[in-house]
Amino acid sequence: MEYQLMAKPDRKPPKKGKRSLRGKGPTPRAEDRPYHKKYKSKEENQRKRTERKRIDAKRSDGRRHDRKRDYRRDAKEHIDTVAGRNAVVEALRAGIPAKELVVAVGVDVDERLNESIRLAQKMGIGIKEVERRQIENMTGIANHQGVALVVKPFQYSSQKEIFARAKDPALFIAVDGVTDPRNIGAIARSAAAFSADGLLIPERRNASLTAAAWKTSAGAAARLPIAQITNLSRSIEDAKAYGCFIVGLDGDADTTVDAMEIADQPLYVIVGSEGKGLSRLVREKCDLLISIPMSSAVESLNASVAMSIALYAIDRKRNVL
Repeated sequence: MEYQLMAKPDRKPPKKGKRSLRGKGPTPRAEDRPYHKKYKSKEENQRKRTERKRIDAKRSDGRRHDRKRDYRRDAKEHIDTVAGRNAVVEALRAGIPAKELVVAVGVDVDERLNESIRLAQKMGIGIKEVERRQIENMTGIANHQGVALVVKPFQYSSQKEIFARAKDPALFIAVDGVTDPRNIGAIARSAAAFSADGLLIPERRNASLTAAAWKTSAGAAARLPIAQITNLSRSIEDAKAYGCFIVGLDGDADTTVDAMEIADQPLYVIVGSEGKGLSRLVREKCDLLISIPMSSAVESLNASVAMSIALYAIDRKRNVL
């Protein structure tokens, strides 16, 4: 009799009604098990490493920023400032409206600084000590000598107000392309000296009433109504409607200031920049162009000087007439 060997099955089939057991892979490490104490330690260590990297990166960025920082490119903290010991004390003597006197920590005190502090206290201006670097950022000037004056924005009048308050005959002054604030200040000073009714400054391509302009005006800016206008051409048309003759200062004009016959009429006098002079459009809108006689060796006069001479000539003719 022959016997046949049957192949033995790999495993027995599961019994009916019971789940078969399945392998779940290798056992996780202790630090990977959420409920194990080593897992909590691992999470805490990871958090500490992340925080340490963040702090180190911040310190590194700070050192790199300090090393490469250019104060001239920083946003200024204030709109307008006067820096330097002489400039600050002169500005305070002139009564420039200011917000704050800023002094560097540990700065050497001299007579000018002492006077600045006394004047600031007398005027009720706040005094603050800051680091020298902060004054550089504030003023954009490295040689600030440890002191700066934060100036208030100039309070402009409106053209409408200036026209409404003008005396008879009216005298309005305007500038065309005068970009030096010191020229603006000097023109304001002359306009106030010769009893002009107001100064009109276009917003574009002209300097505004900065601290430098205020200082040059020697306080006249506080006594003279000054307006910033959007468009000079439109202002000229408004002046014509008011009844003014438009007079432009032009070095090439045939009529001189002495020969001007309309000095006793309401006037709107315009001066252009030194070199370029009046713009073409403004020159075309003028009723009269006048020049100032001078030696041929001099090409042109400073805008503020030219306006001063013209205002003197107008004032003299008005008083004679």
